[in-house]
Amino acid sequence: MIRHCVMLRLPEDVDVVALDKIMLSLGDLVDQLDGCSGFRAGPNRDYEGKSPGYSYGFTLDAKNPKALAAYAVHPEHQALGAQLVALCEGGADGIRVYDIEVPA
Repeated sequence: MIRHCVMLRLPEDVDVVALDKIMLSLGDLVDQLDGCSGFRAGPNRDYEGKSPGYSYGFTLDAKNPKALAAYAVHPEHQALGAQLVALCEGGADGIRVYDIEVPA
């Protein structure tokens, strides 16, 4: 299984309503895709002080690389991703993604 992790560098005055709408839509999309599940989103508490500036993030689980690739190219994901880019400081540079292989 692959845990897809995304960290967002958002401005202090981010449009919270828009962010919430995007997160709800991403969660709905993940629920609809075969092989994807477990969408979680929320503020980064950064208790260790290792990710300053990345104030929010989300994760989802994909059964395999094929399921993650289907999510990545899905038109709704592409549209929601563009909205996230517009919200982030520095546009696409304000988004960090990493994928971790974890036991199912």
